Amino acid sequence: MPLETVSILDGNAFVVSDRRGDIAATPIDNHGLFLSDTRFLSRWLLTIDGSHPTLLSVDEQAHSRVQFFLAPTTGIVYVDSHLSVVRRRALTAGVGFSERIDIFNHDNKPVDVQVNLEVAADFADLFEVKDKLTKQGQLYRNADTGSLRLGYRRETYQRETLISSSVPARIVDDGLQFSVHLEPQTRWTTNLDVSAVTGHMVRGGVTRARRQELSVDDWVASAPRLISSWEPLSAIYLRSLIDLAALRFTTSVTPGALPAAGLPWFMALFGRDSLITSFQALPFLPELAATTLRTLPLLQGQRLDAFRDEEPGKILHELRFGEMAAFEERPHSPYFGSADATMLFLILLEEYDRWTGDRTLARELKAEALAALAWIDRYGDRDGDGYVEYERRNKQTGLDNHCWKDSWDSIVFADGTLAPTPRATCELQGYVYDAKRRSARLARDVWDDPALAIKLEREADELKRRFNQDFWIERRGFFALALDGSKRQVDSLTSNIGHLLWSGIADKDKAALCVRHLMSDDLYSGWGVRTMAESEGAYNPIGYHVGTVWPHDNSIIAWGLRRYGYRAEAARICRAMLEAAHLFDGRLPEAFGGYSREETRFPVEYPTACSPQAWATGAPLLFVRTLLGLDSDGTHLIIDPALVDPLGQIELLDIPGVWGHMDAVGRARRGRSASRTPAETPAAPDNR
Repeated sequence: MPLETVSILDGNAFVVSDRRGDIAATPIDNHGLFLSDTRFLSRWLLTIDGSHPTLLSVDEQAHSRVQFFLAPTTGIVYVDSHLSVVRRRALTAGVGFSERIDIFNHDNKPVDVQVNLEVAADFADLFEVKDKLTKQGQLYRNADTGSLRLGYRRETYQRETLISSSVPARIVDDGLQFSVHLEPQTRWTTNLDVSAVTGHMVRGGVTRARRQELSVDDWVASAPRLISSWEPLSAIYLRSLIDLAALRFTTSVTPGALPAAGLPWFMALFGRDSLITSFQALPFLPELAATTLRTLPLLQGQRLDAFRDEEPGKILHELRFGEMAAFEERPHSPYFGSADATMLFLILLEEYDRWTGDRTLARELKAEALAALAWIDRYGDRDGDGYVEYERRNKQTGLDNHCWKDSWDSIVFADGTLAPTPRATCELQGYVYDAKRRSARLARDVWDDPALAIKLEREADELKRRFNQDFWIERRGFFALALDGSKRQVDSLTSNIGHLLWSGIADKDKAALCVRHLMSDDLYSGWGVRTMAESEGAYNPIGYHVGTVWPHDNSIIAWGLRRYGYRAEAARICRAMLEAAHLFDGRLPEAFGGYSREETRFPVEYPTACSPQAWATGAPLLFVRTLLGLDSDGTHLIIDPALVDPLGQIELLDIPGVWGHMDAVGRARRGRSASRTPAETPAAPDNR
């Protein structure tokens, strides 16, 4: 079983170690220094006189720095050593990390100790780490006057790790060695530098990581200030802002900082993840959306490429810089196996325009937006039936599913059998509807093309009519998860129906029945809405997409409930998820177990969940927006609070937007605001 780990990160560079600070990569312990999809250090083991020091404490207060407090073992039950050790580790952006080791002699007698640092680098591609694959090139090791160079070469592909020490070290077969003499009440110190040497190969050129421009403190200071009578909310909000800052990274193909998807497996550019995270964060940090919107068109599909599932106008799924992408053993430079990112790009573009009033960006991206719209109709709708469906063209290494539930077993019938491809999942149709309604607004108000606006509105209305007919399962009272390759309804009950509320494609009477399912014990665990209902054949409370609870999923569902006027239900989800965040020390993980709250009394951790993960980090921001009912009509900030206990009162100060900066305040009113019925709530505009 993997031991508990400690991680530090700065953009797409991160270090995973055990709680002593040691790095010891094994098939089940994914330790290492990782940068741009390569593990540059797989072993970093400190011993004192041949033994591993005992852990005393770990200080994890900063996202890119950590301190380990240790003492050599004495062989008895008490830690009664006359020596203590402190390891101070800090990432150096886009380069590697530095580590300072201090050894203290607290005795009144001198002491001599042998300090060893076992060092190795396997230069594993992140896909090799995940899939337990072996290397194809050659490793090498060179020593040079107290420094160590570890390297890997495969044809013209080369990566190196340079290790140096401020105190001269003896280079031995397995690493660095120091003979240390300590007088009474003194310390010995060495500063170690670990540097990765890399050039990231990507189609169209070479790119190198650049240092972030905005510090974490400046990033946090630029966001609205939150004050809450429920103390944990302030800590959760701050943790979200800091984690978003930590996940930011830049390359020469990105005109600014945007978030990596999640530690450890997804520290890379992902279209879907960046778009959803930017939507969640828009009322708080609109520059994140602006950067995402400017970046993704630079990598928009230009041609038909079955290996990469690329098509003209399509927004990418994922961009990788590792060895397997460089040698086209994986299609990720870039990969386009996402059927929803193209619609999400259009949705975010309109949301950003309406929230900020920045018409320049929407005008600049008109051609890219039109290309995205063309992709929906020409390539997204593969068979001309009016629905977007997907089926991987890369049969060897492409993803089976191109929706957000992209694990191989996520799209199943109620009896648990897999749905044949092509698959047209329900939320994709909702995203198309929303994207066309929003693009119609841009066509009319920004692009000065009323004919296009009329066309898009007509297409959206027709899609909504047909969707409510073809996807509705009358006998079960909810929308099908998908239509399969034979146009059969995939009849399992899942959280996807909540995304239909976010997009606005569901008819009101059908939405009411869906809300009843979403808030039932079958789907709602007490901590949030499960990805799949307990009643379904494939349900598994710790199945990646078939029973777990995903924070980002719930943030979209909660906002959708608000759209249809279900304020109390939205507030209930927000409260439960924020209470879960509090129990996770302020940071929501990618996913957690779908066990009932009455059964566990505590949210159950999912064993391989990313943490921090971008859209889980952004979820508390969308929960705050939902609770305060924040929206924009293009001119004014709309504030419509609906809070419940124990959240009490929330103040959000200096909210940026087209209005400049404004404040919003909401407080719980027992039996009133949170319980307003849908009939009493004004209908949301169709372009949101």
